[in-house]
Amino acid sequence: MNIDKNTIIGFILMAAVLFGFMWYENTSRQKRAVEQQKEQAIEAVAQQKADSIRAIEEEKEARKVMETLADSSSTLFAARQVNEGTTVIENELLRLTINNRGGQLCRAELLDPTYKNQQGGQVVLFDGDDSNIQFNFDGKDENISTDDLYFTPKDVKKNSVTMSLPVATGTIEIEYTLLPNSYILGMNIKAQDLSGFFSTKTKTMDIVWTERMRQQEKGFDFENRYSTITYRTTGDDTDELSSAGTDKTKDNFDEALEWIAFKTQFFAQVLIADGDFKATNMESKQYKRDDKQNQGYLKTYSAEFSTDFDPTGKQPTKLKMYLGPNKFSTLRENEKLCESDKDLDLQSLVYLGWPIIKYINRFVMLYIFDFMTGLGINMGIVLLLITIILKIAVYPLQRKSYLSSARMRVLKPKIEEVTKKYPGQDQAMQRQQETMKLYSEYGVSPMGGCLPMLIQMPIWVAMFNFVPAAIELRGQSFLWANDLSAYDDVIHWDTWIWGIGNHLSLFCVLWCLSTIANTWISMRQQRDTMSPEQAQQMKMMQWMSYLMPLVFFFTFNDYSSGLNYYYFVSGLISILTMWYLRKTTDDKKLLAQLERRHAERKAAGSGVQKTSSMMGRLQAMAEKQQEMMRQQQEAQNRKK
Repeated sequence: MNIDKNTIIGFILMAAVLFGFMWYENTSRQKRAVEQQKEQAIEAVAQQKADSIRAIEEEKEARKVMETLADSSSTLFAARQVNEGTTVIENELLRLTINNRGGQLCRAELLDPTYKNQQGGQVVLFDGDDSNIQFNFDGKDENISTDDLYFTPKDVKKNSVTMSLPVATGTIEIEYTLLPNSYILGMNIKAQDLSGFFSTKTKTMDIVWTERMRQQEKGFDFENRYSTITYRTTGDDTDELSSAGTDKTKDNFDEALEWIAFKTQFFAQVLIADGDFKATNMESKQYKRDDKQNQGYLKTYSAEFSTDFDPTGKQPTKLKMYLGPNKFSTLRENEKLCESDKDLDLQSLVYLGWPIIKYINRFVMLYIFDFMTGLGINMGIVLLLITIILKIAVYPLQRKSYLSSARMRVLKPKIEEVTKKYPGQDQAMQRQQETMKLYSEYGVSPMGGCLPMLIQMPIWVAMFNFVPAAIELRGQSFLWANDLSAYDDVIHWDTWIWGIGNHLSLFCVLWCLSTIANTWISMRQQRDTMSPEQAQQMKMMQWMSYLMPLVFFFTFNDYSSGLNYYYFVSGLISILTMWYLRKTTDDKKLLAQLERRHAERKAAGSGVQKTSSMMGRLQAMAEKQQEMMRQQQEAQNRKK
């Protein structure tokens, strides 16, 4: 059989295709086997995990059943049965929601349309898990902690409800009652048929109160400055934790308290004892501005304290809680509703400054402010009128200060003559003595321009404390400011810049500009009364005076627009007043008056009043110092 070349090539190709197909099929089969093994292994692991999870769940269920069976004999067995639900009570000003779990407040909403949140809705002080008040009782065999127990509401009315907790054969009841047209919530805690549950030594109950304080205002940092835990001792002393960072009471804190308040800038929740509170711990922890987990919150407050408790149930533990605005008149009216024989002084929640400043605000500014706001005019106009009234009140002092400087200005030529008579540093003492003598002879005091201005400082500081505490400014708009209690961010941006934030307050800028203008006027006025060397010595002080408005800007850019507006208007009025005084003061007539006074003193032979005037005393001191220097010089000469 003859096989040609082409046939051989065909057989070879057919064999190659056959073997290739067999090799490919074998390789694919191996890969499928490996993948199948992997899938089986994965399924086995998944099944094993599922079996493990099922076993754990079954174990949990079994354990739960065992715990339930074991706990069925507990005096709190019924209180641990889940009974979810809430009850709402309200009056004209306040709506409160009370949770069955813990029998405690879980939401507080202000109904007064005067108070709105940043979105225009009603102010909610807390909601959900924001707040927690836990009552703890020590029993003979088992302690009660109400946080995880379930109460049952009964006797539900529009403004009251009684939350009942089953304990053994009796109950612990918390009666909540909202007083009509008020922000006061009455809380009576009473034991019913539990005389055998408690030890005869049980005389108190413990309270653990925690709350995440909501940010209610636009300015995070500014609101934080006025947010803290405040408390009042039985010694009629109101104190508070630091509003900056984290602060807490020390371990040896053992003062008896009348009330404890969790407050922000304009709102507060105050727990008031019918007897006293014995606090063991209070802590305030501030959140950071960029804390994403706590956005919308300022701080976390916590307080642990105890109060009287009658286990026999004859006398309930009476507490009251104020949940409302930090408004001076509102706090005063609601304090009367507490019917306490103590001076609770809830008004101290509105911080009005240190004692002297506080009295100015409490007995002057509050009356003026209440009268103005009662007129129903725009709050920007109210601040303007108050500024004008204050400026009129201090005008005599400002005029006296200006005239004192003006007298020194017209005497400047005579002072320059004294400088020429005693030139050089070696005659500085004689020059100073002659200058003081000249001032005394003409009845002029260099301090005359400073003291009247210093007397005005308490008013400046009083308004610094008063305006940020005035809740009446909250949400009130004026010109470009949408809220006079917060900064007026006419220009704002997204990136936070250290020292300035993310906005520019126009009223703050205007105030700083008016301060620079006032500084320039004051420096010019002082320059007219100084000798060349005094002017040289004052250069550093002048530069510092011009830098102060810059410091003010970085400080007050985040402050309330109402405060910056007041300072701006006050500075503007000061500029106009100085312009008026300069225009109405005749230097020639003023000099003539001084010359006439000088002549009258000479004619009367009064001389220099060394002991009856400031300049006389300064001159006497200068003469004494000069005499001492002369004696020291003579002693040195004798030694030589």
